[in-house]
Amino acid sequence: MEGIFFISDIHLGLQDEQSERLKLDSLERLFAIIKAEGSSLYMLGDILDYWLEFRHVIPKGFTRFFSLLSDLVRQNIKVFYVAGNHDFYLGRYFDDELGVKTMYGMHELVLDGRKIVIAHGDGLGKGDFGYKVFSRLVNNRFSLALLTGFQPDLAIGLMKGLSQLSRTHKPVNLLFEVDRLLNFAELLATEKDFDYFICGHNHVKGVVELSEGSGRYVNLGTWIEGSSPYGVFCNGAVQLREL
Repeated sequence: MEGIFFISDIHLGLQDEQSERLKLDSLERLFAIIKAEGSSLYMLGDILDYWLEFRHVIPKGFTRFFSLLSDLVRQNIKVFYVAGNHDFYLGRYFDDELGVKTMYGMHELVLDGRKIVIAHGDGLGKGDFGYKVFSRLVNNRFSLALLTGFQPDLAIGLMKGLSQLSRTHKPVNLLFEVDRLLNFAELLATEKDFDYFICGHNHVKGVVELSEGSGRYVNLGTWIEGSSPYGVFCNGAVQLREL
């Protein structure tokens, strides 16, 4: 079976010019590996640090990424984009212009006989009440119509500000927040059978065997700290790798 690849939390557009160039260089190398060894790529949220779609305007700053993504699709690699909390509203651009299937929330896959649950991770489990309220306020038809009706420079500036606000907000119990997704996976394992729960969001990379059943929790980590982690499902197992 050809490899199924997973990435998350690259946050393109967040850092200085050199850091952004290095991330794109790493993406180009990874996409070359996928074209040679893989059949599909799942991007599990926050690939962009901010994104808001307009009817006739494409925000600048991501041209090279879009070119790499489009080339990957043209090489018959199936690409899926699960929205994260920094993606705000993916709209139709990725689907219609780039051939990338956009998805929201949590999804279940069956790959080579293995049951795999995927999600970005935002809003799952107990806690994170402030974000859940914010998400309901932003991700509704009225708010999206208001934001996309702004002059694009103003709307994108607002999105950048909200992105920074999300990042600088510190939970009262940091340890609880770090463990929240693992705890959610543990609870989910008591309700249904799965082999892997794969997510991102909290930037804490790792693989943990769950206490219930035979499932494993996999967090893909982040690219904003100088490393380039990714996951690969091949021969019935998920592995975390680094470029």
